[in-house]
Amino acid sequence: MNTQTILEKYIENIIQIMTPYGTGTGFIIDDLIITNSHVVGGLKEVVIASKEIKRKVSKVIYDDQYLDLAFIKLDNYQPKTALILSQTMVEDGDTTVAIGHPYGLNYSATEGIVSKASRFQDNLEYIQTDTAINPGNSGGPLLNDNGEVVGVNTFIIQNANNLGFALPYFYVEEAIKSFKELKREDIIKCTSCKNLIDEENIKNDYCPNCGTKLEVAKLRRKGYKPSGATKLLETILEKLDIDVNLARRSQVSWLIDRQSARVEINYYENGVIIGDSKLCGIPQNNIEDIYDYILSENNSLSYLQFSINENSIYLSYLIVDTSLTIDEGTTALKRLFELSDKYDNILIEKFGAIKQKKQED
Repeated sequence: MNTQTILEKYIENIIQIMTPYGTGTGFIIDDLIITNSHVVGGLKEVVIASKEIKRKVSKVIYDDQYLDLAFIKLDNYQPKTALILSQTMVEDGDTTVAIGHPYGLNYSATEGIVSKASRFQDNLEYIQTDTAINPGNSGGPLLNDNGEVVGVNTFIIQNANNLGFALPYFYVEEAIKSFKELKREDIIKCTSCKNLIDEENIKNDYCPNCGTKLEVAKLRRKGYKPSGATKLLETILEKLDIDVNLARRSQVSWLIDRQSARVEINYYENGVIIGDSKLCGIPQNNIEDIYDYILSENNSLSYLQFSINENSIYLSYLIVDTSLTIDEGTTALKRLFELSDKYDNILIEKFGAIKQKKQED
């Protein structure tokens, strides 16, 4: 199969994984979502989404920092065409396809070849491929030309051209088998003795078998806790009945859909917080009328302001972190959500502005 056919056939198996620390990729095998341990970031829960799965919180039920492998629970969904793990040894020169979400470019597929079928790194065997793998691809499948999973895209050599490495399928197969035999969840694999451990049996973050400090146990116990202006912002969003776990795109970025409006909130290093709603595009006609309208509305708006950037009309809220309060932030963001939904309709229906498609999550 060619790359496009593989992508179209198996795209329902490809999962986007989002945490406060970044985004990555996973893929469905049986009733599990397979990904890298570093993608889930030591969290007990992550946000997942796919072509057929709306953004939701899912549980990380297995974490193995040694293999850099993690399993996420998949509830009540099976793709029409399932991915399977290959049973054929990979050879140098084999064609490979990587599917993932690099740099936020969802469901991207790249093709290459196996440069070295067995490359040892830190006592583990990896598939070296020149298939383009970038940040966001981590945890995604490396497929052969039959569409079978030959590996999990795991890491790249920085500042090198197309030097990607995938954990071979046989490690994944063995890990799935060992995990399922336990018939339990919340399992951590010790990086030292390699035993699978029930999280509830771990005391003070040490392996009960060999005494090794388990960093992933500490991370899972602590979880993610926002602080400062980030915590204040999320408190405001919760007051507005927004699930911050689903809205959170990173530690400093949130995405909220309300009716026809989509609002992006970003907290920048210079202390500026901006809530932006991209309403619509400027039409070829009635441009002067639209300008007059948004300028007149700006005179009556409080907290918010219209702006134009690259032929798109925005409604925005801007504030410095040191000035943000719960009361003002709640009032301003509530207005931004409500008026964004109102104004995009007015601009499109009355002035012929161009309705803009929302980018996929």
